[in-house]
Amino acid sequence: MELFALCLDALLEPEPLRKCQQTHTLYMYWKSGRVCCDWESPVLEIMEPGRPDRPVLVPPQAVPRRKVASNKGRAALIHAITHIEFNAINLALDAAYRFRGLPNAYYGDWLKVAAEEATHFKLLRTHLQSLGYDYGEFPAHNGLWEMAVKTAHDPLVRMALVPRVLEARGLDATPAIVEKLKTVHDQKAVEILATIERDEIGHVAIGSRWYLYLCQKRDLDPLKMFRNLLDEYDAPPLKPPFNIDGRRAGGFSESELLWLRSL
Repeated sequence: MELFALCLDALLEPEPLRKCQQTHTLYMYWKSGRVCCDWESPVLEIMEPGRPDRPVLVPPQAVPRRKVASNKGRAALIHAITHIEFNAINLALDAAYRFRGLPNAYYGDWLKVAAEEATHFKLLRTHLQSLGYDYGEFPAHNGLWEMAVKTAHDPLVRMALVPRVLEARGLDATPAIVEKLKTVHDQKAVEILATIERDEIGHVAIGSRWYLYLCQKRDLDPLKMFRNLLDEYDAPPLKPPFNIDGRRAGGFSESELLWLRSL
């Protein structure tokens, strides 16, 4: 079986549970050594990955505010996180599919990330269903995939701006979300977010590892390059409070953390 064809099939699959199953199967095949790589296969431009007709995608500022005091507000919050995890499956699959000629460990890392994101999606969707709603019933935005399109030309830029900006922002936001959910005694959601936070630290660390690898290969200063890329690609602004311990575990250097503290 050929890695990039399997990645593309899963990436373009629109039905969420089939996408999750294909992603888990692909990672199992990789771990068992049943996958080869056709380095000469063409890399397709993918403006939109496979996704269901719903949720309706709107600009980020048009997504309704989510207050957890009501059941619907809590469901909307869970839905927003579920949508992030669905997009994260596509982002990880695209990272494995798009960038060629990297060490085998790179592909194994991103297939692992994709499989874990698929698990997160299924956990969150099941919980959302227990609240009387399902994935697709609330509007959502497409910011994560838009950044994937902007960074499709260079793995260094992708590693800098997706795992080390967008996913790391999730590490910063999770503690406050957990506290909100505790106020409404949603212990199941709190447990799911604990699992996601643990895994997401690993995902940010994978992004950091390959970002630093590529910086070293190109003789670039990682912190200077990171700051330049934030400006060049108009990345979402880095705003405190920062999860310093989570970012440190995710591979941020002490010089980067010192810079973040100065913001």
